[in-house]
Amino acid sequence: LMIFKSAAQQTSPNVLTLRLQPNEGISLRFEAKRPGPDLRTRTVDMDFSYGSSFGVATADAYNRLLLDCMLGDQTLFTRADEVEEAWRVVTPALAAWDGPADPASIPQYEAGTWEPKEAEHLINRDGRRWRRL
Repeated sequence: LMIFKSAAQQTSPNVLTLRLQPNEGISLRFEAKRPGPDLRTRTVDMDFSYGSSFGVATADAYNRLLLDCMLGDQTLFTRADEVEEAWRVVTPALAAWDGPADPASIPQYEAGTWEPKEAEHLINRDGRRWRRL
């Protein structure tokens, strides 16, 4: 939906970022209309961080797993049938990787750059782009 049709070329896309440890939270970047009669927008951020919102740091992943184990909470643990199914799905790919490979067929990139050119071409094919954090 394009609300600001005349300003469409100057607007940035909305970005929803889900952050995992160590700084768990959610942020949303979007365009907001500036106050006043003119149709002008500005990029703004909404940010939620567990640490700053609740005044305490969240436990690291190992503390959480150990506590869940002691409490008998199996929510974050994988069942045996899930592990077996994952291996069934992944094993053919691993076998292909173990086979003979032409090193030239593996995309290379210079040290200090973000990704190989092929990754950029792949995502740009349908108008998307990598988000630099």
